[in-house]
Amino acid sequence: MEESISGFKVRGDWGDIVEHGERITRALRDVDVHDPDQKHGARFARAFEEWDEWRPKAHETLDSDVSEKTADQASVEEGKGEKAGKEPDEDIKTAGEKLSESYEQLEEDDAEAAVDNWKESIDYVARAADSASRKALRRVEDTVYQNVMTQLAPYYFDNELVSANIQQSTRNGGNGEQFVFEVNVNDDVLKENVSDRLDDYEDEVDRWHVEVEKDTDAAEAIEGAEPPPEPDDNSRSTTN
Repeated sequence: MEESISGFKVRGDWGDIVEHGERITRALRDVDVHDPDQKHGARFARAFEEWDEWRPKAHETLDSDVSEKTADQASVEEGKGEKAGKEPDEDIKTAGEKLSESYEQLEEDDAEAAVDNWKESIDYVARAADSASRKALRRVEDTVYQNVMTQLAPYYFDNELVSANIQQSTRNGGNGEQFVFEVNVNDDVLKENVSDRLDDYEDEVDRWHVEVEKDTDAAEAIEGAEPPPEPDDNSRSTTN
C-alpha cells in the first residue's frame, strides 16, 4: 500500500482491490464512524453506510456492479415533487386546478385568495418541470456514466467521509487484469486514525480473510484453521 496526501493506494488484482476496501472499512469501523452514538459517528454514520455499499466486493465485477453503483451514487438527488411522491403530470393537473380557482376568486372579488392560488399554481408548474428535468438527467447520467464516462475516467465514489476511485491498470505484466484503487478519508483527524489502524493490520495480520457471499467455514476447517467468529456488523472481513 502507498500512502500519500491524496490517500491510500494499492495496485494489484481484484482480490487485492477488494481487500484494500475491506481494510479501509474495518479501520473506519474501528474508529467508530459507523455508530451514530459515538463522537465521529454522529456526523459520518450515513456516509459510512454509503461507502460500505459502494466499495468493491469479491463477487462483483468492475464493468458491471461497480459501474452501476457509481452511476447510482452520482445520480441527481430527488426534488420536492419526487420526495412527495408526485409525477410531473400530477403537479401539472394540480397547477391547472389552482389556476381555475384563482380565476373564480377574482370573479368573486377575493383578490388575496386569487393571488395565493395563482402563486401555488406557479409552484406546481415549477415542481413538475423540476421533476421532469431530474428524471431526464438521470436517464442521461445512467447512459453516460456506465457507457461513456467509465471508459474515460476512473470508477469513483465521493461523499463527506470518503473519496475513492478505481481504474484498470495498463501494466498487467501478464498476470491477468490489474487495477489501481485509491481511497482518501476526507477528515484529517480520521485519516490519521485510519492510517494508524492500517499500520496495525500490516504488523499484526498474517492473512486477511476476504468477505465472500458463500459460507467459508468448511474451507477454513480443511485448511486446519479455526473458523473466525462472525462480526456483529455488515463487514465479514476477519483476521487470523
